Amino acid sequence: MGKDLLLENITKRFDKVIAVRGMNLDVKEGEFVCFLGPSGCGKTTTLRIIAGFEFPTSGIVRYNGKVINDVIPQKRNFGIVFQSYALFPHMTVAENVGFGLKMRKVPKTQINRRVDELLELVGLADQKYKRPPELSGGQQQRVALIRSLATYPEILLLDEPLSALDAKIRVNLRAEIKKVQSELGITMIYVTHDQEEALSISDRVIVMNQGYIEQIDKPIEVYKNPKTKFVADFVGTSNFFSGEIRGNVLSDIETGVSFKISHEVLSSLKSQKGRVSLSIRPEKILLFKHAMNIPEDVDRTNIIEGSIEVVTFLGVIVRSLIKLKNKHLIVDITEKDFEKSLLKMGDSVSLYFPPDEFLVFQNQGGRA
Repeated sequence: MGKDLLLENITKRFDKVIAVRGMNLDVKEGEFVCFLGPSGCGKTTTLRIIAGFEFPTSGIVRYNGKVINDVIPQKRNFGIVFQSYALFPHMTVAENVGFGLKMRKVPKTQINRRVDELLELVGLADQKYKRPPELSGGQQQRVALIRSLATYPEILLLDEPLSALDAKIRVNLRAEIKKVQSELGITMIYVTHDQEEALSISDRVIVMNQGYIEQIDKPIEVYKNPKTKFVADFVGTSNFFSGEIRGNVLSDIETGVSFKISHEVLSSLKSQKGRVSLSIRPEKILLFKHAMNIPEDVDRTNIIEGSIEVVTFLGVIVRSLIKLKNKHLIVDITEKDFEKSLLKMGDSVSLYFPPDEFLVFQNQGGRA
């Protein structure tokens, strides 16, 4: 067994507010996990409990087989990177990176060697003697990252470190963080509300909502097989329908439209009694300008008529907002296919919903 981090039934209360509710989690040594969720879901509180800045109201934090609830942050040997860079403006980049080692009275030659090694790792060797105000935001965050790595932490905790940066720099820097994590083999725990960020860099995603863990899974599983209605809605984009199932058909209570659902999809339900929710991803719906273009071998029950109200160009994808009676749906197709189809705003269209591409959730608790 490696140096795993275990959270055992962790609950954290702030007066009447419960920020974290009965959390159980096992983070393996060398793993990169992301806490993902909306503001106020408890992800930063959990990170602060791991770091030692907050004490759990109940439950156990265990690292390398030992209970560390009462161990102060300085003794845990966990590095932390915040949203704010918190660099010393009067020090050079090299002095900032080596500061923690200097405080530990590490010999200067060892400090210089470690600083050079880390600056090389993130491509900042030529910025060594500059001061933070002379660097870009992305460069400053890289300095903050390697400063936290300089003291050889056993776990690195990152609290929304890229949220203050613009989109292009964020994409480049998150790739750099993943590269650093892979090369060093360090355990990283990363907090973000950005789903793209979480899905692109982590080994596992921990989706949180109102203090609970909704799902822990590999990024592709969180997207393709969300376990709860909340995850299906929060991660990516989904279209939802709601009603009671009769046989293998659901009639949507808002529109009256009926959908056939495959028996394989329905097998995930514990019970088919009461109202359930269906979801389907925008890219799983097939969009046709004319119903006659739809292949003959599909189930005609799942062909619905609508009209395009808004077209949004998203690069590789074109997103259409479709009016379906008194409801709006989102449909994504590739830019190439959209161009070929000659579709435009205002067009009447036919939509096909493949019966095996739905996800179905019990409305009570929203769990698949």
